[in-house]
Amino acid sequence: MKSHRINAPTLTEVYAGAAERFGDLPAFARKDASGKFLPCSFRELYETGLNLATALIHLGVQAGDHVGLLADNRLEWIFCDYGVLLAGAADVPRGTDITEDEMAYILTHADVRVVFVENLTTLERLQRCHHRLRKIEKIVLMSAGGEPPRGVLRLEDLVADGAERRRAGDQSALKRAADVKPEDLFTIIYTSGTTGTPKGVPLTHANMCSQIANLPFELEPGDRTLSILPIWHSYERIFEMVAIAMGACTYYTSLRSIGEDLKVVRPTLMASAPRLWESLYQKILSNVRNSPPLRRLLFHAAYACARTVHRAERFFLGQELDLSGRRLSAKLTLSARRAVGWLLAILPHRILDRLVLSKLRGIVGGRFRGTISGGGALQPHVDEFFNFIGIPVLEGYGLTETSPVLAVRTWSNLVIGTVGHPYPGTEVRLVDLHTGEILYPSTWKRGHGRGLRGEIHVRGPQVMKGYHKDPAGTDRVLRDGWFNTGDIGMITFNNCLKILGRSKDTIVLLSGENVEPVPIEARLVGSALIEQCMVVGQDEKNLGALIVPALDGFRAAGLKVAQLPEILQREDAHRLMDGEIRRLVNAEAGFKPFERIAVWRFIPKSFEVGDELTNTYKLKRHVITERYPEVIAEMFPREPA
Repeated sequence: MKSHRINAPTLTEVYAGAAERFGDLPAFARKDASGKFLPCSFRELYETGLNLATALIHLGVQAGDHVGLLADNRLEWIFCDYGVLLAGAADVPRGTDITEDEMAYILTHADVRVVFVENLTTLERLQRCHHRLRKIEKIVLMSAGGEPPRGVLRLEDLVADGAERRRAGDQSALKRAADVKPEDLFTIIYTSGTTGTPKGVPLTHANMCSQIANLPFELEPGDRTLSILPIWHSYERIFEMVAIAMGACTYYTSLRSIGEDLKVVRPTLMASAPRLWESLYQKILSNVRNSPPLRRLLFHAAYACARTVHRAERFFLGQELDLSGRRLSAKLTLSARRAVGWLLAILPHRILDRLVLSKLRGIVGGRFRGTISGGGALQPHVDEFFNFIGIPVLEGYGLTETSPVLAVRTWSNLVIGTVGHPYPGTEVRLVDLHTGEILYPSTWKRGHGRGLRGEIHVRGPQVMKGYHKDPAGTDRVLRDGWFNTGDIGMITFNNCLKILGRSKDTIVLLSGENVEPVPIEARLVGSALIEQCMVVGQDEKNLGALIVPALDGFRAAGLKVAQLPEILQREDAHRLMDGEIRRLVNAEAGFKPFERIAVWRFIPKSFEVGDELTNTYKLKRHVITERYPEVIAEMFPREPA
């Protein structure tokens, strides 16, 4: 396949190249007041960016300055991104859900003098902490219409001013853009993080352009992607930049309207978080449970056949998860079993796929080639489900500090249970947490260290040079060019990376046993009775769990409950949960005795983004622990001295 991507050393050249090559093709689309998508072409986007850059330069923005950008997903965000970068500056982005304390800290720490804000609400919050923002000189309001408060500029006025200056012959923006070097800063992204103060992650043009150049699959001009993840987050941001570099069009949507937008836009690809697919999975299963008996039977038969056929095909393609390096006898036995299963299931699969599963695939619009899921671990049962029904999920892995992608599955290498091959140009090694020994790659261990658990260290062109104004933090994670991700993983015998948990999340029991909570939590939330959970037990004799019950799941199990708190008082709900935990976390499921849940408690409130969860739905363990100290103490009563 011929590549349409624009490979360039800086994003300013990527943006200019996209305008030249893709011209009047739609680059982005947003909804008007009636809900209709209106396109913005690559040429229009670039020209608007140059106009804004010209105005910013006239305002006094210098090459290398840091410009704040407080907004959520919208076309004006891209205009501002273009304008800042084409002016030779770097942006400091964050969403509108930012707290006033975070706002003051980030804008001050990043030495921001000019800041864009999305709307009047965000502006008011910014002005409430103005006494802590003495460096701010100019505020620009994105929202159109009406007069802004005194002293506040409007984005549309700046764009118009820049256009007028360019018509009069001002070439300052073109010169600034041409002077940008690959090693120049393009952004500082402050991680929302699961612990402590946000860290500023400076990324260069070279960091981001390496992600575009090394992307192991192609998009085509005319491809359509839906944007639903926070645009300030590094994952959504690189996805949109890849779309720009390859001529694809990005449509802005939201969780509220994504169901309808999938049908209208009919996307070919999208970036997503696991939460989206987990919610869709639960919705599908709920609909199945409420269907007539014949339809339920057809669905389960269709899925069973699809699972058998796809598992066999993945095995023969070398894409079935292999953690131990199967010996010849095991391969032959498994080959025979998979072949027999395929022969028995292929005919009913083709019939039932057309009758049942094709309708499920219609949920995503009919042109869907797949999604790249990132920002958190996809639950194994959800991962299998969508891949087996014909909606490819290409799970990826990375961090803000690595621009962000370190590994990703592709259509030609879709090993369920892994995050795919390491990204082209990326070196990966696994290090023993206790001894510091390099477990992978190894010249003397079986399989060169495949199948061994270790802390993931990486080196490559996408890795940051260090945290902003934090040499101590940099020294903790970067050594000799190797970045310590803080994640535990292994390289499978398929040469794919499998993520097993966080080294910082590791729970050490009183017995000295190290427990990774993530696989246990993943197993538990596969239950229809459990919406969310967190495993606890640091320095205790055994593990416990905080569980947010799933209201619909308990209703489906026969409990007549109207609200979540009612479940907490029901003895029959407690009995159901006891049995469910024993069913899920046991020896048959591969859990060791010290990994079992000995005690648990219901939590009366769901974990929410911006509170107990990060923007990518990761548990803020320290926040949850601080939120429920009495509940945790009740699970682990202290013996009297």
